[in-house]
Amino acid sequence: MKLWILRHGEAQPHAPRDADRELTPLGCEQVLRSAEQLRSKPLNSIWVSPYVRAQQTAALVREALGFTSDLITVPWLTPDSEPKYAASQLPDNAHVLLVSHQPFVGELISLLQHGHVRKPQPMHTASLVELEGEWPLAGSMKLLSVRHP
Repeated sequence: MKLWILRHGEAQPHAPRDADRELTPLGCEQVLRSAEQLRSKPLNSIWVSPYVRAQQTAALVREALGFTSDLITVPWLTPDSEPKYAASQLPDNAHVLLVSHQPFVGELISLLQHGHVRKPQPMHTASLVELEGEWPLAGSMKLLSVRHP
């Protein structure tokens, strides 16, 4: 299986609720640069946080790639989500893009790669990571690339 993890693009610093923060124009540009790295990848699905900035990020990627399947919104892709729980929800045999937030994405990458979250992967806005492994289990996936826009 392959797993791509994309942090949302730059977002507005303030909104009435954190979940309502929208992408800035720079954030949209960052996302489109990262989407180019996914152009020839065999994606089966795109799973996305319910937060506005992640939804906007995923929609931009979907459009840039001409991806025809619907986005799958999941509640456990928010900034404070539990990486161990998230890993248990990942499909065993698919190529999936996750669109989410820090600190969650850094911790999930560390868990899948090292088996713990003590050294979270640094992720800038719109950073994209590619992982590969037979199963999405703690410590069982190999980090293939980290790209920052």
